[in-house]
Amino acid sequence: MSFFHAGPAPKARGPRPGVLRDGLDLSPGMAVGLFGGSFNPAHDGHAHVAETAMRRLGLDRVVWMVSPQNPLKNARDSAPLNERMASAVAAAALAASGPSMIVSDFESRAGTRWTIDSLRALTARHPGVRFVWLMGSDNLAGFHRWRGWTDIMELMPVAVIARPGSLHHSRTAPAAARYASARVPTRQARLLPDLEAPAWTWLTAPLNPRSSTALRAARDAAAHL
Repeated sequence: MSFFHAGPAPKARGPRPGVLRDGLDLSPGMAVGLFGGSFNPAHDGHAHVAETAMRRLGLDRVVWMVSPQNPLKNARDSAPLNERMASAVAAAALAASGPSMIVSDFESRAGTRWTIDSLRALTARHPGVRFVWLMGSDNLAGFHRWRGWTDIMELMPVAVIARPGSLHHSRTAPAAARYASARVPTRQARLLPDLEAPAWTWLTAPLNPRSSTALRAARDAAAHL
């Protein structure tokens, strides 16, 4: 299976200033977590990740960026975007910081396919906002397969939230090894939004075992009864 190695991602032109209405109410100085994914479907495990990041990093907002289609996943396995958006809205409402959670179709609006292009577009559109990329530890394990993953690490701080079943593989992941010197101790995690990239931290919390894969399997099994 082919995957993207370290190296610069092509710089997409992106939307012209003033053309795109992204629906995000963000102000300079805010600390904002960007939580991307297929959310196929979203569930309380996602809410757990977002809430953990919100609380431990002292964030003002968490933006759930629902991907039109993950380039590394089969489109046939994905529910329509509107269904996944609805599931993300429902899951975000489960978080204690629900009002501070924003579910966004930014990537569809911007026409971006790769995460790095979406993040570049967001940082250009919202100067002065202190963005942090959020991911579960299951994503860190395969982060080196993402296009422009080193560019993401160099663009903004990253917070990795522990998820069950991936603790060992994520701690020994190529991305963790490559940026070992940029890791911020967990006790200093609240400083992360103010740090210059590359900077990343690992957040532990009581593990939530829910997964989108298991939910899809249960749904498919019920459909065949």
